[in-house]
Amino acid sequence: MMINCTPFCFSFAVSSKIEPFYKGGKVQISKDGKYIFCTCGTKVNILDIATGRVSHSIEQDDQEDITSFTVSPDDEILVTSSRALLLKQWDWRENNCTRTWKAIHTAPVASMTFDPTSTLLTTGGCDSTIKVWDVVKQYCTHNLKGSSGVVHVVEFHPDISRLQLFSSSMDCKIRIWDLKSSKCVSVLESHYSAVTSLSFTHDGNTLVSSGRDKICTVWDLKTKTPTRTVPVFETVEAVVLLPKQGDFSKLGVRSKEPHFITAGSKGVLRVWEANTARCVFTQTVPARPQLAEVGGGEEPDEHSLTHCLLLPATNRIATVTAEHNFLLSDLHTLVLEQQFVGYNDEVLDVKFLGPADSHIVVATNSPQLKVFDLATSNCQILHGHSETVLALDVFRTGSMFASCAKDKTISVWQMNTETGVVCCVAQGSGHANAIGSISCSRMKQSFVVSGSQDCTIKVWDLPESLETRGGSPEVLHARVTEKGHDKDINSIAISPNDKLLATGSQDRTAKLWSSADLSLLGVFKGHKRGIWCLQFSPMDQILASSSADGTVKLWGLQDFRCLKTFEGHDASVLKVIFVSRGTQLLTSGSDGLLKLWTIKTNECVKTVDAHEDKIWGLHGNKKDDLVVTGSADSCITLWKDVTEIELAEEQAKQEDQVIKQQELSNLLHEKKYFKAMGLAISLNQPHTVLMVIKGILANEDGTEQLEKTILKLRRDQKESVLRFCGVWNTNARNCLEAQAVVQVLLQHESPEELLQYSGVRAALEGLLPYTERHFQRISRLLRASMFVDYMWQNMRLTGNASCGENQDEEMEDLSLGGPALSFTIYPNPSMGLDSEGGDSARLEEAERQGRGEVEEEEESSQQEDGESDDDDVSAANKGVKSRQAGSPEEGKENIEPESGSEGGSDGEEPMDERKNEEQKLVRRETEARPEKMTAGNQAETQSATPRTRREMRLRR
Repeated sequence: MMINCTPFCFSFAVSSKIEPFYKGGKVQISKDGKYIFCTCGTKVNILDIATGRVSHSIEQDDQEDITSFTVSPDDEILVTSSRALLLKQWDWRENNCTRTWKAIHTAPVASMTFDPTSTLLTTGGCDSTIKVWDVVKQYCTHNLKGSSGVVHVVEFHPDISRLQLFSSSMDCKIRIWDLKSSKCVSVLESHYSAVTSLSFTHDGNTLVSSGRDKICTVWDLKTKTPTRTVPVFETVEAVVLLPKQGDFSKLGVRSKEPHFITAGSKGVLRVWEANTARCVFTQTVPARPQLAEVGGGEEPDEHSLTHCLLLPATNRIATVTAEHNFLLSDLHTLVLEQQFVGYNDEVLDVKFLGPADSHIVVATNSPQLKVFDLATSNCQILHGHSETVLALDVFRTGSMFASCAKDKTISVWQMNTETGVVCCVAQGSGHANAIGSISCSRMKQSFVVSGSQDCTIKVWDLPESLETRGGSPEVLHARVTEKGHDKDINSIAISPNDKLLATGSQDRTAKLWSSADLSLLGVFKGHKRGIWCLQFSPMDQILASSSADGTVKLWGLQDFRCLKTFEGHDASVLKVIFVSRGTQLLTSGSDGLLKLWTIKTNECVKTVDAHEDKIWGLHGNKKDDLVVTGSADSCITLWKDVTEIELAEEQAKQEDQVIKQQELSNLLHEKKYFKAMGLAISLNQPHTVLMVIKGILANEDGTEQLEKTILKLRRDQKESVLRFCGVWNTNARNCLEAQAVVQVLLQHESPEELLQYSGVRAALEGLLPYTERHFQRISRLLRASMFVDYMWQNMRLTGNASCGENQDEEMEDLSLGGPALSFTIYPNPSMGLDSEGGDSARLEEAERQGRGEVEEEEESSQQEDGESDDDDVSAANKGVKSRQAGSPEEGKENIEPESGSEGGSDGEEPMDERKNEEQKLVRRETEARPEKMTAGNQAETQSATPRTRREMRLRR
């Protein structure tokens, strides 16, 4: 057994699938015998015979079911028709529809075929009409009317020079159409039921027709009369003529007269001599238990053959059964060589088979078992049960397995390890109802245990020489029988040492038994619904159970106590197995989910949506690296443990990331911005790309460098950068870089090229709103800056032109917080204030008077300190006298004396008049230019006088 490096499994990936590819309808095989064309709902599947896999799948765009199709004799053209009344011409190798046209029929097309030259196509419709199309010139050449009911058979005569078309409809007549005159030239009447197929001899003078009236008719096309009616005593679905060349002596062919092969309800191929109406050979088939139960010698429907096709290129003959199985046999011996299953129906159980787990055995909703070779998908169909097989189990060696069914019997099967052929070696009966569970011994191939709906358990001993016996199956007898439960027994499990067995039932309990005498050892109670599956741990004395209550429980075999409960499924848990050497559980539910659980942590580490319906089958191989699942959706899936692969990939990815990150750091340090940007994009690091762009823009010619760098990027890299810009643009700090990149792309990329970018729509939707927001913010900032600029242009810095010895005092005043500078608002000459009655002159005069008062008060303060000058004193006295004179035109600066200062009461009234005059002057100026005068200008004008007053107080 291969030992994994990691203790736990974390991930499963699909290794291969066996899916339905044929659900009934027409079947055709390519001329070279390599491909099988068949319908499956809305698809035409092309099966590669060599590999058993669907190589191509042609699907209708309108999701309508395909009613008919045909392939040209040269294998170049495939034409399909759907319920939408459209014909489509395909290049099937390239999966490309080359032409679509209306079928003109008023009802769906029921049959189609090409002529031998692959130029003419005929369609028979459910509207009783036949149309002939020229596929080269692409037009309808003939519209043939006269048939009755659905035209379900159309065939061209093999000699194209005759230009004859044969058809049959629901009136059971064969009509011969002359394409030159577009008329029905003859009607062949012989059958009393629907005609199913037409086959021509090599010379084209003889026609053999088959029908569901259990006869075949041989026609002479020269005289248009029947030469022989052959009763075949079965419903014939297909008839083919043996080739003229070849040795068919093993088929009883002794003469060169025409011989034909029939396929019908009996499920076997038979060879008939046309002239004598004698059956010369009958194909041998495996023994079928149903023969004893079906009366009248008629085979049941599941064994009947629905199609029969010749493969001259490979000397094989292909047949299709009613159960949608494809059988490929040797043409010269009719020995079965290959089988493919087109549809499995519901998969009820699946197990690995073979010493190397090279095969799987599947129980579907049928009495037959199917053994698939995983390498070639070749299927071996096993006949042994008469009713649906319900459960399977495989012995430890892998070459022997057991099955149980609704027919109340069990069967033991042996596989030949050399040839892969499986045969039934033993059978046993004795239960009173359907057997729903079976389990095989683990140590040796010594016994089998079965559980039935009759609530009993039976132990069946196997003889030691069983695997070498030949001939008829060995009859088994139950060694011991015990009533185990009150309801149906759903599951049986045998311990690894063969000493114990456990049973789970619909009565919500599981029980532990001794395998020797079926003595009861203990009962496990705790589930709230019926138990579907039981499994012993390969490492510990633990039993796992899954139930319809959606939980999985682990039970101790010593005290029968529930150790752990795993909750996570929302539906019934149908199967449970141990994986990773008993450290993990894998469960499947009726909701189509697979869940992987770690026992130690009670954690569900992986959930896989595996199927679309209930997963009834779940099994792991011996190496513990493959798991197979089978579901009611008809799919069988092989899952591979890819934990080690993913860990190795993750480790390699991390190492690569570290190397690239170091390289990126070096490039940024060396200022190789282009390479750094490309590497950062490949690492999907938007922040690093942003730093690179900021580094480029920091240079003197940053805009040009950025433009060159962006234009050098590949298209996918540009797409990534554009996606990054949407993220950067959401932040005002990075919007300039984002807008610079977008500007480069918009300037150098045409709109058509930008529309080809992947994700461009999402990127633009993310860029537009934030770009508008940034534009509005910048517009507001621009307006504010223009206002500041306007204020700066209309302000003049003024200060006291003090002498050198007073500068130190001014500095001290500044340190004390007093204003040493003052701002004065000057009118803008462009505002035209002179036109408003000389306001400019009055403002200038008021300003001069204000400066004179400031100088006078400064001079008076200097006289008190003994530092004043005589000229300054006289100027100050003149200023005081002029103010006391009450001149309204002078002293516009509103300077109020300090409270309690000397002479304050004498100058109070003139100072109030000056203040009122100044306010009137400001009011007139504001009214003269209301649209341009701002609140800031008024504040500056009114605050000029208080600043001067505070300056005087500080200097005193």
